[in-house]
Amino acid sequence: MSNATLLFSVHPLLSYESFQTKKDDRLRRYWSSIEQRRGLLKAVRRKDTVPLHNLSSLADPSKHHFLHVNDLTSSQLSKLLQIALEMKQELKQMGRYRTKPLDGKTLAMIFAKPSARTRISFETGMYLLGGHALYLGEEVGIGKREAVKDVARVVSSMNDTIMARLYAHSDLLELARFSKVPVINGLTDYNHPCQIIADALTILEEKKKLQGVKVVYIGDGNNIVHSWLELTSLVELELICCCPEGFEPNQTLLDLVNRSGRGKASVEYDPWKAVVGADVIYTDVWASMGQKSSLQQRMQIFSPYQVTMDLMKASQNKDTLFMHCLPAERGRECDDKVIESPNSKVFQQAENRMHAQNTILLYCHGMLNHQLVG
Repeated sequence: MSNATLLFSVHPLLSYESFQTKKDDRLRRYWSSIEQRRGLLKAVRRKDTVPLHNLSSLADPSKHHFLHVNDLTSSQLSKLLQIALEMKQELKQMGRYRTKPLDGKTLAMIFAKPSARTRISFETGMYLLGGHALYLGEEVGIGKREAVKDVARVVSSMNDTIMARLYAHSDLLELARFSKVPVINGLTDYNHPCQIIADALTILEEKKKLQGVKVVYIGDGNNIVHSWLELTSLVELELICCCPEGFEPNQTLLDLVNRSGRGKASVEYDPWKAVVGADVIYTDVWASMGQKSSLQQRMQIFSPYQVTMDLMKASQNKDTLFMHCLPAERGRECDDKVIESPNSKVFQQAENRMHAQNTILLYCHGMLNHQLVG
């Protein structure tokens, strides 16, 4: 196992230097310690100032959870994206897949946070793969009405996979720890890996590559950025997060990406400087769910970071793509003309959620080698 692979699977409180000196067998013994796992989970619950990237070691390593983009290796990511392209092409040509690899399988979808794209894409995807998706809304009260670990045990006893769209990332980690089946991260306050796999698929379709692509994210250093950083640890691309001071992404994660030996990540405060040479300009809402009370203040802070046609032209690249994870608040983070422009790929991204997630479902079930396409 290479240092680059290990980098995102170790305890985030370990320094990079101490990580380099530890042997694989010592790391395995470390993670086998129940007391250490409990201690880490308590630290997450206390909301200590530690990055929450790739704490999947809290969960059973025999299950293929998908909690972070860098739960995948670089080769797994490449294979997953290639299969997604093939599956999408077959679906467009035939209107169905040749086989039903998830025939008889059920996906329980837990939504603490509502979403149109996440629900539609997973429900439709499971149907096309031969399975069935079950919607569990806010009435489940995960972590409130009922303990996360209790929900995990009950739901996983009757379903083959769980997709959870939650607020707290610590709840997702606990869900994965106590689940008997694979857990897929549909979004948390820390990251959004399914979206970024769909984004990578979109860029691959348009640019025919990921390596060497310059992505400029403009806006809040939020969960979308964190998943982009996770991707950058696996792929040789350049990621610039352009944001107001005080809204930067997790610095520890930035540092770890730049030590990965793959991609390069940085923070820039001037959007006009950041976009020069960009292959992709990406933005998101200025206030996510749970932040609407501070919307007016955020609008004042983020107004210089609105993506307009003039800012797109400042890239000095006529082929610069515009991307947004949606839903968009038109007239705020992006001009209406930008989202409707020929270079806008936002609806292609949205469609690709399903194609990306279908391959993620196969990964979770150990079926990436399944012959779906002829």
